[in-house]
Amino acid sequence: MNLPLYKEMMRVNLKGIMNYAFGSAFYIVFMIWLYPGLADNTKAIDDLVKAMPEGVSNAFGLSNGFANAEAFIAGEYYGLILVLILSIVCVQMSTQLVARLVDRGSMAYLLSTPTTRRKVAFTQALVLISSLFIIMAVTTLAGFAGKLWFLRTEYEFGMGRFTQLNTVAFLLFFAIGGLVFLVSCICNDEKKAFGISGGITFGFFTIDILAKITDKLDVLRYFTLFSFYRPGDIVQGTTDVAWISFWLLLTGLLAFAAGIQIFRQRDLPL
Repeated sequence: MNLPLYKEMMRVNLKGIMNYAFGSAFYIVFMIWLYPGLADNTKAIDDLVKAMPEGVSNAFGLSNGFANAEAFIAGEYYGLILVLILSIVCVQMSTQLVARLVDRGSMAYLLSTPTTRRKVAFTQALVLISSLFIIMAVTTLAGFAGKLWFLRTEYEFGMGRFTQLNTVAFLLFFAIGGLVFLVSCICNDEKKAFGISGGITFGFFTIDILAKITDKLDVLRYFTLFSFYRPGDIVQGTTDVAWISFWLLLTGLLAFAAGIQIFRQRDLPL
């Protein structure tokens, strides 16, 4: 790793990272604050969800009901809002960290210093991973704080399962981040890298929604990483978190390693 480069890239991107992190934290605390007011009406809400077409409730993570606070948060926040936030972070940052520098000629200045391509690519990958980790860490801590402030011991909130949910969410975007970082390492053009990365990330999400809406499209789940991510099942304890985490971690490691290796060996328009 190139430590001076890492420090500089984190400094440059820190404001944006913290904006996303505190935005996520605010939203999850807000959702937890809302729950006590809704807790007495969860049966009515569950009945309303059951009245929806099954595909719609499955697609947006509502099928597990809102019997406890973490199920409510999983359905209302982790199923959509957090996914959008981290998708945007992955696509934007992966493109900025490699493809933009190549496209604008800044990479030539980096590589003219006493460092190697492998170190530069590894450092940029670490910046992306650190950004995702900071956002998820702040979100997790905000969830714990919201539980202590607003739920106390009056409402059920499984801290262990909430931690598992955040771990799987981080690993999902560690894997997606690896894939879009790989794209950024392949492309010389910033706009092309951004378009392909966005297409992969939001394409995965769209495919997952379609696979949930109808059983006829269930085969599509084999073509998206989001098939590993089921927030409602995680908080209900009905899925193997260790197995899911292993595959997401492996996918991310392989994708980042491939991106670094390709960047090291390919010709660059410097």
